[in-house]
Amino acid sequence: MIDGTKLFIQLLRIALGFSLAIIAAGLFLSWGFFRTLSVHGGPEADIIQLLVITWSTIISASAIGALSLIPSGFAIGFAELMKWRGVIYHVSAGGLIALVLWGIGGALPADLFYASNEAGSFIAYSTPGSATPTPASEGFRPGSSIAASAGFIAGFIYWIVAGKGSGGWWIDKPSSPKGSR
Repeated sequence: MIDGTKLFIQLLRIALGFSLAIIAAGLFLSWGFFRTLSVHGGPEADIIQLLVITWSTIISASAIGALSLIPSGFAIGFAELMKWRGVIYHVSAGGLIALVLWGIGGALPADLFYASNEAGSFIAYSTPGSATPTPASEGFRPGSSIAASAGFIAGFIYWIVAGKGSGGWWIDKPSSPKGSR
């Protein structure tokens, strides 16, 4: 049986947990990227860097959320139905989803992202003159550990907000003694 109130509260926690997890992943990626580009130009550079990190976090979170909504929905639904509340499941699911999405992004053709306006066509795609993508047999795509770490962080944040209560909306039927009817 299902407790409707607990299900509604869990659905709200799922939405909040997913949103906070995506924001945390975007913040991790943005902060890490811009901290490596550290600007040493005084206090005004710190404010500009903070604004850039903030906007980059919003954009990153939007992209991450759009890409990971369906696989995360399956992972969340599976955890809810199986009543899995462990941190290991949620953290590893977040890391695996991020790693797979990062790997799929590397499998796309390089010329897909570079548009040029050549004669005879409205928009034609051209290569930027970069090296061809490496085959999958050579290992993980560069940056895979960072993508997986962002997924681990997202999974942990989700677990803190909603994962601890996975499946708590199910009502267990009390078993009646065999002799009483």
